Amino acid sequence: MNAYLSLILGNILAAIGSACVIISVVKKNKRDLIWWQTINIFFCMFSSIALSAYAALVTNCFALIRNILACKNKLNSHITFILSFLCLITGLYMNNLGLIGLLAIIASVSYTVFIYITKNDQQMRYAIIFNSVLWLIHDYYIKSYPTFLTGIIFILWTIIQIFKNRAPTDTLSKHQKNTHPIG
Repeated sequence: MNAYLSLILGNILAAIGSACVIISVVKKNKRDLIWWQTINIFFCMFSSIALSAYAALVTNCFALIRNILACKNKLNSHITFILSFLCLITGLYMNNLGLIGLLAIIASVSYTVFIYITKNDQQMRYAIIFNSVLWLIHDYYIKSYPTFLTGIIFILWTIIQIFKNRAPTDTLSKHQKNTHPIG
């Protein structure tokens, strides 16, 4: 397949995956969020083939396994370590993009750890922002424009969700409450 057709096919697949990422952002719990991201990963695997981003292909394969295990509550410390290690080794071996390929590897390995260690949805949102910034740079470089644009929207939307879902806090500190003239 010529480079132009590969670019078009890669971007069509990336656009479908991007729609899944957008859906994942509005999900209220970690499990639903991860399932929609799993569907995204499936499309991104094939997009990575078309766009000749082989480190991303490998990391997406491990990400697919990781997400399925996470949704089934089977992701434990041993599996997290094994997946992270295998992703790192095979990603480095398959990396044909230098530093840009390393971003995909770092994003996938760190996200695997984040999924395992995060205990609530807010922590997961912070992890998503970190991960998304790395993929944003990668996607721009490999000319995966739908995922690049979606990445920008995804980051902004996740930031909004962080503020929207913050635990309400009282504006007065404990010290201010104790020294307030009325009480």
